[in-house]
Amino acid sequence: MTAAPLNILFLCTGNSARSIMAEAILAREGRGKMRAYSAGSRPAGQVHPLARALLAETGHDISHLRSKSWDEFAAPGAPVFDFIFTVCDNAANETCPVMPGRAPIIHWGAPDPAAVQGSAARRRAAFRSVYDLFVRRIAALVALPIENLEGGELLKRLREIGHIT
Repeated sequence: MTAAPLNILFLCTGNSARSIMAEAILAREGRGKMRAYSAGSRPAGQVHPLARALLAETGHDISHLRSKSWDEFAAPGAPVFDFIFTVCDNAANETCPVMPGRAPIIHWGAPDPAAVQGSAARRRAAFRSVYDLFVRRIAALVALPIENLEGGELLKRLREIGHIT
C-alpha cells in the first residue's frame, strides 16, 4: 500500500509567475508522491504571459493554471497541506489566513522575474533563471526521503533546499 500524496502549496504575492512555475514543475515532477498548488496574497488575476509561454515550451500542462487567492485554500473543503512554501519575500512576511491543518511554512525565496525591465530577451532570461532554480529545488524535494525523516530534521532539510541556487 502506498502513502497518500503530500499536498504542497506555493505562496507568492501575485501568484502570476514564481508560485505558478513552482506549482507546474512539482505537478510534473511529484511523480504521484506530491500534489502541487499555488496561490497569492494579492493575486494578479492572470498567469504572467512569459511564465505561461515558458511552461508551455518546457512541456508542462498549463491548462489548469490560474492566478488565485490564498483565501481559496482557507475555505471549507480545501485541501489540507503538508507543507507551504513561500517563494517571495513579501509573502514570507505576511500573515497567512488560517488554513486546515498545521502545515509548516518554509521560505524558498526567488527573484521576481516579472519585475525585470529591459529587452524581451533579458526578461525571458529572468523567467528561465527562476524556472531553472525551481527545477533544482523541486528535484531535491522529490528526492528527499520524507517518510524516513523526523520533524526537526525534515524541516531542516526543507529549509536547506531553499538555499539551493
